[in-house]
Parts: sequence; structure tokens; C-alpha cells
Amino acid sequence: MGLFRRKPKLPPADRPPLSADERVLAWAAVGDGAGGGVVVATNLGLWLPGRADRLGWHDVHKAVWSGRELAVTPAERVAERDGYLLVADRPAESHLLLDPGELPHQVRERVTRSVAYTQHHPVPGGAARVAARRVAGVDGLTWTVRLDPGTPPDDPEVLAETDRLVAVARAATAPVDG
Repeated sequence: MGLFRRKPKLPPADRPPLSADERVLAWAAVGDGAGGGVVVATNLGLWLPGRADRLGWHDVHKAVWSGRELAVTPAERVAERDGYLLVADRPAESHLLLDPGELPHQVRERVTRSVAYTQHHPVPGGAARVAARRVAGVDGLTWTVRLDPGTPPDDPEVLAETDRLVAVARAATAPVDG
């Protein structure tokens, strides 16, 4: 009997303000004592309790499922460079999920699917991760560079190297005409 048990529909009071082309894939009630709420995964991103806006899948740097808690580390734009964004980790947001259902699977699948390219490189004074992400509703890839903690974001040598790394990665991943 449990094989065909379906998760109840998301209560209207917990439904985030979805866009016209957005649909709910999975949701779970939060039981962390901070006013509850729900975590909602859609085809366009993740709605977290206490946030008025959706976090696009391309803006999730990291998502970790412990078996009880979902910890999401969002990206923050630090600077716009020529052809890419310099980003940093915002503080992780953790939520205890009472009945997670398909939510952890959907989060992992969607974040993974958004990544088209990722490579970690040394740069002067530290290291950086160059990534290309697919963004729902946007043609082509969106390029980002995330500097490792302690890597100076304003150092001209660092920026020159990240510019070079993105250019090399873009060239390596460009479609071949023919």
C-alpha cells in the first residue's frame, strides 16, 4: 500500500509566488523551530523559508543533505567582470526537514544539472574555481569565478589570471562549427 502513497499537495498558504512558467517539483516542511515554513524545489530554483525570492539553481554553490538537514550555500555577486561574474559564498542556510521525500534528490539533481563546466585553479595568492552554469530561460552558459577564502579579490594579478582562465575555459567549451 505504501508503494503508491503520494505526498500531499503543497498547502496554498505555503506556496511561494511562482512565476507563470514555474512548477513545484518537491517540497518539505521545515522543523527547525524558527517558525517552520517549507522548502520548495521548482524547475527554476529553490524557495527557502525566510527568503522573499527564489534562489536559482545556478546560484547554489553547494547543497549538502545530512539525512536530516539540508544545508544550502548560496552565491553572492562580488563583481561583474568582462564575460563572467566574480562570486563568493554567502553563509550556509540549514533546515531540518521532517519528511524530506523527494526534495534532497531534486536539489542534488537540479544543482548538478546546472553545472556545465567546473575547474579549480591556482591563482596568485590563492586559488579559484571557474564554472559555467546553465540558467533557466537564458541561452548559453553563465560563467563565474569563485575565489577560495583568503584569495585577494581586488589584486590586479588575481583578476588578470581569472580573466585568462575564463577565456581559456570558454574557448575549450565553445561549440565547434561544422
